[in-house]
Amino acid sequence: MTDAPQVLLAHHLKKLRLPTFLSEHDKLARQCAAEGKDHVQYLLRLCELELIERERRMIERRIKAAKFPATKSLDSFDFKAIPSLNKMLVKELARCEYVTRRENIIALGPSGTGKTHAALGLGLAACQKGMRVRFVTAAALVHELIEAIDERRLQRLQKQLAAQDLLIIDELGFVPLSKTGAELLFEVISQRYERGSIIITSNLPFDEWTETFGTERLTGAILDRLTHHVHILEMNGESFRLRESQKSKTKN
Repeated sequence: MTDAPQVLLAHHLKKLRLPTFLSEHDKLARQCAAEGKDHVQYLLRLCELELIERERRMIERRIKAAKFPATKSLDSFDFKAIPSLNKMLVKELARCEYVTRRENIIALGPSGTGKTHAALGLGLAACQKGMRVRFVTAAALVHELIEAIDERRLQRLQKQLAAQDLLIIDELGFVPLSKTGAELLFEVISQRYERGSIIITSNLPFDEWTETFGTERLTGAILDRLTHHVHILEMNGESFRLRESQKSKTKN
């Protein structure tokens, strides 16, 4: 019978979904007793531990839902290698206030200059702020949209994309889009206009986006929506991957 209160307590804490209370209450009680802390201070510490752990799990869920190809932070970004990039602006954007204001970011520059890394870092920062983020390449997004038409779930997918606080579209311009693909991507961008933020990375300057979208009219409409409230990240420089490859060859 002496175990009955412990069993009941464990049951109640599980029902209340307080896993940290369950795992830490006994150890913390002994610690607080040894330190001469009263019951209020004990409960305060226990609540703080529960909140910290809950926040950690929430961030993990956001990161998993974002579907990042890799988890990269801005702390590991080599700003010195890309002098054209405004480091102060990137650090400011990492505060994620642009998401609250529903502004966009476009990172432009040749392949290998860290555009994806910067986008991933900003996406991770948004997840850590409790925001809903989705990462996808332009080609994969168009493929997903076309597939959704065939499976009669386009509207559902569009609603899911519109519900994200931040949509990251990587590698725009690497491959030309079909007419249908370009129109579907325009629709996604249009639905988010002044409703949700977008980060786009592209290896093409704006005047070459017509090569991706096919017509000047559609390209103009897309740029009009994206650049109305936008932060441009100029990322011109030597390719990180090329530089690492050359270093490797030199060592060998």
